Formats: sequence, C-alpha cells, structure tokens
Amino acid sequence: MVIILNILSIMIIPVLITMILAHGFIKKINIYEAFVEGAGEGFKTAVRIMPYMVAIFLAIGIFRESGALEVFTKILSPITNLLGIPQEVVPLVIMRPISGSGALGIVRDIIHTYGADSFIGRAASVMMGSAETIFYTMTVYFGAIAIKNTRHTLAAALISHLAAVIVSVVVCSRMFP
Repeated sequence: MVIILNILSIMIIPVLITMILAHGFIKKINIYEAFVEGAGEGFKTAVRIMPYMVAIFLAIGIFRESGALEVFTKILSPITNLLGIPQEVVPLVIMRPISGSGALGIVRDIIHTYGADSFIGRAASVMMGSAETIFYTMTVYFGAIAIKNTRHTLAAALISHLAAVIVSVVVCSRMFP
C-alpha cells in the first residue's frame, strides 16, 4: 500500500498537467493564450485586493504585538473553562479566524512546548485543520468582487468556528483520553 501511495504522490502532478493539456488539445483551445489571459486577470485581482490584504496584515500585527491576544485569552478563560477547552489552546481559538500563519505559529509553539502526542497538541492540530481563517478569507474573496455588505456571512462563519473548536476538543478527548 505504501508503494502505491508513493507512486501516486510522484505521478499526480505530471498526470494532472497532461490531462489539462490533452483536454485543451481535444477542445481545440489555445492553452497558452488562455493561461496568459488567466494570469492577467489574476494579477488584476491581486492588485485590486492589495489594500484589503495590507489592512488585515497590519491589524494582525497590531493585535499580536499589542498584547491584545493575551488580554482576550484571559477574558475568555471562564467561558473556555466551562466548555472544557484547554487554556493553552485559547490563543489558537482567537487567532485562527484572523490569520492562518499566526495560528500556525501558535500551533508550532504548542507542539514544541507540550508535544505532538499530548492532548493539547492533538487538540490544537485538530482545531488548526477544522477551522478557517474567516477574516482573511472574507477580505480576499469579498474584496476581490467588491462586496461591501457581507450580511450573515461573518456570524455564520464565527458560529462554525465555535462548533469546530468544541468538536475538536470533544473528538480529541474521546479518541485520546
């Protein structure tokens, strides 16, 4: 089984590229022109969302460096204790909706401190994989198409984040007692 997975992992990219080229050839599409046109649109989109990206990264930097993350951790501790969320992963719970790289740094620190096989390390890993960078994603996608009124997106996303956090702790406590 391991040999098959190794072969698949080596072959997947060349096979996908070949399939794309074959599809374009069969459909008589000028692949190079389509690629250049798509790259041009991608560049325009990147330029259009750049102010949103700068704003979110600046806000993340201020949030972490000002000590606000620690303050929020302390404020939320009674609620997280009631829900059974370990105090050590609360910074991850706060940072994950804001920044993927910031959350990854927190997970790295948790695993370095407590170990990958500890309950805290496992819970942090499951949370990292179960939650989304809500504010970053909304900034990129809504900024790319200039949506100003996000309606219920943020509330629904934050509810799903809370569900992912709670389920991560429950699953890890059941699977790794």
